[in-house]
Amino acid sequence: MATATFYISLGSFQNHRNQRCSNLQNWPGTSSLRKGYKGFGIEIRLLRKGACCHDSSQGIIHASSSHSSVADPLRLPVGNNISDSHRKSYEAALILIRHGESLWNEKNLFTGCVDVPLTRKGVEEAIEAGKRISNIPVDMIYTSALIRAQMTAMLAMTQHRRKKIPIVMHSESEQAIQWSRIYSEETRKQSIPVIPAWQLNERMYGELQGLNKQETAERFGKEKVHEWRRSFDIPPPNGESLEMCADRAVAYFMDHIEPQLLSGKNVMIAAHGNSLRSIIMYLDKLTSHEVINLELSTGIPMLYIIKEGKFIRRGSPAGPFEAGVYAYTLVQILLVLPCFLMLYAFL
Repeated sequence: MATATFYISLGSFQNHRNQRCSNLQNWPGTSSLRKGYKGFGIEIRLLRKGACCHDSSQGIIHASSSHSSVADPLRLPVGNNISDSHRKSYEAALILIRHGESLWNEKNLFTGCVDVPLTRKGVEEAIEAGKRISNIPVDMIYTSALIRAQMTAMLAMTQHRRKKIPIVMHSESEQAIQWSRIYSEETRKQSIPVIPAWQLNERMYGELQGLNKQETAERFGKEKVHEWRRSFDIPPPNGESLEMCADRAVAYFMDHIEPQLLSGKNVMIAAHGNSLRSIIMYLDKLTSHEVINLELSTGIPMLYIIKEGKFIRRGSPAGPFEAGVYAYTLVQILLVLPCFLMLYAFL
């Protein structure tokens, strides 16, 4: 199958955000980025119907670039006294990673909120993701409450050049907080807090959870199952729609994660296809129609830079020898496609 290949510089997709005030965690090592993260070159391959494992309606962008240039981070003041001038003066990184392949992904089962671990391939995907982000500072990690997302975060951090230790923060009770307390300040400085949140879980697939996707399509009809999986506001039986998932995931991002980013902390989120699609919908101001055409690959990191309260998409950091798959909406691909087709005609 022939494909047309174009190389472009990923533009700055900026979204304005209101400055938000929040109580910030007093964790050592708060940092930010100096100027860096130059635009990644990306290679667009428009795949014909049935050419990939995702829904045939999706457009997939393959990213290929060298590592970004990242300066050593600067330490910011922490706590409630962070001024607007500090927020405007510093940059921060946001890394989004969909978990690696799970055992139920491998078996083509609806997983949803069932807590299933990674396959061997999923472990390898998580490690590869870690290599791609190994030069990007990480001050805080947020994961869903599900093991496949937490495994992905932990495995990715084994590849990070700073060798800080990710530590899961247990806050479910006062006793849990006390029993997991770290008494060495030096050890705290060499650690990264990992905060699990059920709000970042995959959307709950209701009565479809544990069912084979192909058999479910044969039982209920392909159109009905496609409607459950790809519509924005229609949930599967006794499950969540993408809209319902977005309500909880975006609210958590705005209330807990965005303030950390605006304070200058570099954040990684390891979560799931639908919870991350919801956050990307918020960051890129996608419509409900655009977000349903967004497909995320497992184990591929996506990078945003937050500068002066604006979220700027920077693509997928790529390893030295291998191109990564970066998801993007079909609508946005079509906006730039005519220009490249005209250019291609003259080559």
